[in-house]
Amino acid sequence: MLKIIFVFITIIHGLIHFMGFSKAFGYGNIIQLTKEISKPLGILWLVTGCSFLLSMLFYNFKKENWVYFALIAVVLSQILIINSWQDAKFGTIANVIVLLVIIIGFFHIKFKNEYKNEVKIGLEESRIMPKKILSEAEIAYLPEPVRKYIRLTGFIDKPIVNNFRIDFSGKIRDHAKPVWMELTSEQYNFIKTPTRLFYLDAIMKGLPVAGFHCFKNGVAYMDIRLLSIFKVEYQAGKVMDVSETITFFNDMCVMAPGALIDKQIEWLEVVGNKVKASFTNNGITISAWLYFNEKGEMVNFVSEDRSALGTNGETIKLKWSTPMRDYKDINGYRLASYAEAIYTYPEGDFTYATFTLKDIGYNLLE
Repeated sequence: MLKIIFVFITIIHGLIHFMGFSKAFGYGNIIQLTKEISKPLGILWLVTGCSFLLSMLFYNFKKENWVYFALIAVVLSQILIINSWQDAKFGTIANVIVLLVIIIGFFHIKFKNEYKNEVKIGLEESRIMPKKILSEAEIAYLPEPVRKYIRLTGFIDKPIVNNFRIDFSGKIRDHAKPVWMELTSEQYNFIKTPTRLFYLDAIMKGLPVAGFHCFKNGVAYMDIRLLSIFKVEYQAGKVMDVSETITFFNDMCVMAPGALIDKQIEWLEVVGNKVKASFTNNGITISAWLYFNEKGEMVNFVSEDRSALGTNGETIKLKWSTPMRDYKDINGYRLASYAEAIYTYPEGDFTYATFTLKDIGYNLLE
């Protein structure tokens, strides 16, 4: 709602500047502006109005350069307002509102650049990775349910996965404050040096929240910021390292089944259509059960090694599961398009996040 109000105010404010252009060139009887406006200044009024409108076009398409057009517009607008102060002074209020959002926008760009810089490092490593094709011979040693899953998802006879990028929409909530926050996210995973870079934008009580989960070779942190400025949650340390190791392995299983030939995975046990596996990275070993249906689709991932905050505020180990469904063809692969993240507390299951897959790409170089 606040975004809609901001866009509305900015567009109306921008359109008002066309009055100065009309006054200068004699288009209509603009009685609201009593001071004469020269044609050069009239052109400046036009440029300012167009800059406001262009900034909102970029803003709606989530282009970061909206802040630069908006900043230029605000500066020009305030110069014109000062020049016609008696008639246009109240436009300063709109300029202050826009300027405040611009400042938040610059903080958002700065915060997201932390994520982008880590992505660049991973992509540089990917450029020197050998390009190999995944064949039946390379999955021959895997348990049959896993082989069937890899075939079904379409990874055979395609390049072995070195990295992948995911776009999600969804919602998330905290166990202590079970109110859902809508989110959009993008994520990069890199296989050789296990890395998971997860960036999200959400709305909390009408205000924008940004978050960055960074996992690199067994070391992780989570940074959540209100308005991309104020830290509302930050986690790091051993518990976080283990949790994100599990999440990284989960991503491999759900989003990149072709990567399940990784030598850090050990296949421990097969019971019907479920398989137990462990994943070891940088001294951390976690395990999980992978559940498959008769079609060969993976329908759940369950680990007992992950921790969360209990109702008393203490960190406790809980069962963590990610049931998935709605397999769809996306860019040549057949993947689950919907998943949930669930902690099982003593009082029962608590779904704290849902994700809908929007797009995915593999072996990206930029």
